[in-house]
Amino acid sequence: MRLSRRHLLALGGGLAALAGGAGAAGPPIEIAMRGSARGERVWFSPRGLAVVPGTTLRFVNRDPGNSHTSTAYHPALFDRQRRIPAAARPWDSGLLLPDQAFQITLTLPGVYDHYCQPHEMAAMVGRIVVGRPGDPGWEGPAPDSEDLMPEVLAAFPPVDAILAAGRVEAEGAA
Repeated sequence: MRLSRRHLLALGGGLAALAGGAGAAGPPIEIAMRGSARGERVWFSPRGLAVVPGTTLRFVNRDPGNSHTSTAYHPALFDRQRRIPAAARPWDSGLLLPDQAFQITLTLPGVYDHYCQPHEMAAMVGRIVVGRPGDPGWEGPAPDSEDLMPEVLAAFPPVDAILAAGRVEAEGAA
């Protein structure tokens, strides 16, 4: 059997897509903003997530009783210490009402920490790991700093745990 040039190109394109890494060209991956029924607990689900560069994330407010944000730690946003790669663009979703969503595509390898503006003091934070240590341009997690409460710092899942599991949920998340 002899394959035409068109068939070879189609086959090669399909193999390249498979080798390119899951998630980069696929549908957005959801990070839900959640809260307990009485509102005493709030969290991102997952709290820690590993993705390949080029993945689009969709933050969706699944909490019927609260508004939430996803905001990158960055000096350009509320004069916060930078906790995303130096060359990455910071984001702020603005307040999302229940069932509203916000999307961002992360292309640079490294660790991205984000928080919910009205609920940071309740440790509503998350960590996204794009790529892996050793990738060109990789930037690891920001060092602990005095501008964050110890409870907030403790809520960030370790990078190695995120990479090992692919996703880490908040403790006690329902």
